[in-house]
Amino acid sequence: MSEPTAAPAKAKSKKLIIIVAALAVLLVAGGAAAWLLLGKRGGGDEEEGHAPVAQAAAPKTPPTFLPMENMVVNLADPGGDRFAQVGITLELADAKTGELVKSFMPSIRSNVLLLVSQRSTEELLTREGKEKLAVDIRREVSRPLGFTVPKPRKRPVQRDPEDEEEDDEVAPRRAKADNNPVRQVLFSSFIIQ
Repeated sequence: MSEPTAAPAKAKSKKLIIIVAALAVLLVAGGAAAWLLLGKRGGGDEEEGHAPVAQAAAPKTPPTFLPMENMVVNLADPGGDRFAQVGITLELADAKTGELVKSFMPSIRSNVLLLVSQRSTEELLTREGKEKLAVDIRREVSRPLGFTVPKPRKRPVQRDPEDEEEDDEVAPRRAKADNNPVRQVLFSSFIIQ
């Protein structure tokens, strides 16, 4: 008679093992979920801890954006029947610089109009042409403020291995800090017809 009592005892012990295993899986899963949630929250605190360091490296004041009126300019194409409508926004270091640029705006606008009117359609349709124009406009805006913008160096089409060594030596000297308060020239519209 000991055999029939052993079978229900084995069945009960199997059920008990299954229940204990299920509880262990639930506890492990719950612990993992809690660890992930707390870990993400803790990671957010770490990011906030890094934020003052990032703010210390960033400029103390946010940039000021100064939109200029749209300009319509005849281009330097043969026949003179092509024109460009250009919208420009200047990114400046601060509001004080914005006020200073506004005081020179008539001469800046005139110089920018002259710059754009010297360009051809082919030149302005390329990205490189627009980037070069932006550098030239930055130079014109910076001039009344007493800052200069260096002209970009032209790279030789064919390079010798000796030239590459020279460029490597020159590169660290070009990486100067730019203290120009006119940070960049942004095009808000650029239409050529």
